[in-house]
Amino acid sequence: MDTFSASFHAALDLLFQADAYLYGIVGLSLRVSCVAVLLAALVGLPVGALLAVAKFRGRRTLTVVINGFMGLPAVVVGLVVYLLLSRAGPLGDFGLLFTPTAMSIAQAVLVFPLIAALTRQIVEDAWREYAEQLDSLGASHWQQALTLLADTRWSLSTVMLAGFGRAIAEVGAVMIVGGNIDGVTRVMTTAIALETSKGDLPLAMGLGMLLLALVLLLNALAHGIRIWAAEHAR
Repeated sequence: MDTFSASFHAALDLLFQADAYLYGIVGLSLRVSCVAVLLAALVGLPVGALLAVAKFRGRRTLTVVINGFMGLPAVVVGLVVYLLLSRAGPLGDFGLLFTPTAMSIAQAVLVFPLIAALTRQIVEDAWREYAEQLDSLGASHWQQALTLLADTRWSLSTVMLAGFGRAIAEVGAVMIVGGNIDGVTRVMTTAIALETSKGDLPLAMGLGMLLLALVLLLNALAHGIRIWAAEHAR
């Protein structure tokens, strides 16, 4: 208990003193995860919306696969991305391995099924309400999908926040493709693992407190947006 208390107070000192090393790690974590969520959303939002409104062979199978991939093991994603980006892989010539870009790619692969699956559910609920109206206007599947994405934008913002929370809390995949290089690819989760193994508990706890605060803030924002959207939908 004494060790925990001392580490906790030392972590608070690091936070309030605005330790440059600590906040440098936090800044990189935010950049990597923001890029990952953006990449995942560029694909996940339209894919999820099209699954909700379009009828085609294999739609149910694709839906089941995407839903199943929401629980995709992070280390498996890290291994696949590592093989793709390694020198012997198809994308090896780009030299992306052990860079923040590689970490963003790995996180995007993890977040994509989450965004696509939740988007499909939200857009499908809206589709039941507006299907007849959109069909009567002769809108194509793409037009229907884009219209419903715009109409459900506030609900989808909570999906984005959920994706960001999934990305920034990830450790396995980013450790594999990023290498946890000091000042280059060290993010909060990998730094916590490293500093704990080194015995630097104050720094590890400080990073853990910031990570927990970010996750709680994201959940509070998502809850607030849901309430605001529900009130303005009346």
